[in-house]
Amino acid sequence: MNKVVWAAMLILLLSAIFPSWVCAADPSFTQQDRERLTRVEVRVDEGLKATNQRIDDTSKATNQRMDDGFNALNRQMNDGFNALNHRMNDLNTRMSDLYGLMYVLIGGMLTLVGFVLWDRRTTLAPVIRTNRELQERGDKIEKVLKELALKDPNMAETIKHIGL
Repeated sequence: MNKVVWAAMLILLLSAIFPSWVCAADPSFTQQDRERLTRVEVRVDEGLKATNQRIDDTSKATNQRMDDGFNALNRQMNDGFNALNHRMNDLNTRMSDLYGLMYVLIGGMLTLVGFVLWDRRTTLAPVIRTNRELQERGDKIEKVLKELALKDPNMAETIKHIGL
């Protein structure tokens, strides 16, 4: 095995020192080589055209798929926005109804307060009148008693005792 390795190293060393031994080819460029190069060039051009055509087709297909996806996404988003707008309109309608109901309730409460105040005044008016009459009557009775107390000393003492 050692000999094989040395032989391979010797061959490599000699091929590095004398490259002309390794590539011993005729340096002249013939007509055949030119035709072959022209055919290779035509094939490469055709291959590049075919490759470019495939890239273009793939790019168009990819763009079409992306456009279709974007259009579908836009449709879904528009549908979602329309549904949201519909729900918002329904909510606004409900809020308007609630505002109307609140106005009716506030109006009813104010009417009730007004009625209570009116009813209280009409209810209290006879009581106040009766109270005033009783007050006047009491004042008259007190005056009569004081006049009687001036004439009768027993009455004067009783009135003093009571605190009139």
